[in-house]
Amino acid sequence: MAHIIVVGNEKGGAGKSTVSMHVATALARMGHRTGCLDLDLRQKSMGRYLDNRRKHLESLEVELPTPIYMDLPEVDKAALAPGENAFDHRLSQAVAALEAECDFIIIDCPGSHTRLSQVAHSLADTLITPLNDSFVDFDLLARIDNDGEKILGPSVYSEMVWSARQLRAQAGLAPIDWIVLRNRLGAQQMVNKAKMEKALDRLSKRIGFRIAPGFSERVIFRELFPRGLTLLDLKDVGVKQLNISNVAARQELRDLMKTIELPDVDITF
Repeated sequence: MAHIIVVGNEKGGAGKSTVSMHVATALARMGHRTGCLDLDLRQKSMGRYLDNRRKHLESLEVELPTPIYMDLPEVDKAALAPGENAFDHRLSQAVAALEAECDFIIIDCPGSHTRLSQVAHSLADTLITPLNDSFVDFDLLARIDNDGEKILGPSVYSEMVWSARQLRAQAGLAPIDWIVLRNRLGAQQMVNKAKMEKALDRLSKRIGFRIAPGFSERVIFRELFPRGLTLLDLKDVGVKQLNISNVAARQELRDLMKTIELPDVDITF
């Protein structure tokens, strides 16, 4: 069976699609058959990212390793079993189709609570939750006091992950490896970063996730999207000399892939 990686966060702007695209493309470039699903049926940032990639590489007449992308199939409501949810059926069909030919499946979830996102979390072997490095986004995981020191209780999102873990346990599946990714780290606000680090460390022990370093805030990520490229593609499309920021960003991706600890993956970039 394919290893399913779900990238989920119920707040927008945390870099889910950037993380999804870089993880998927890194796996594809290392020779792993990798499929992608985008569950944000309105925005489809991941789908547009891969469509941009296809068009840009065609214009350059260049072939690069690229994940397989699949839209959720439409379903005839008459074909649904009594009580079966149409979204559940569409997602299960898409996963089954990709599992037949993929080693890994990356599922990019919307920045809101939806039925599709809820079901996808229960399918996750690995769950990556990108989190902007601020207490505004920390609220996604837990409620805290005014000083940011005391954890008052889990958030709705954390409770959803807990429910997904229970469903997997009842089905006899391996537990979800939950990784919270500190993303868009800035060079300033050192006091806030230190408080965030302490708060995340306390919460990780309480509700059971691992903490991984993410991507710093860099202009390069905004420039890559329109061309459908990742940090790993630059030299192959004519960038002869990477600047210091690009080299540092590649190292961040390498560190992320090592931290995720995916089965049978040898980091070779």
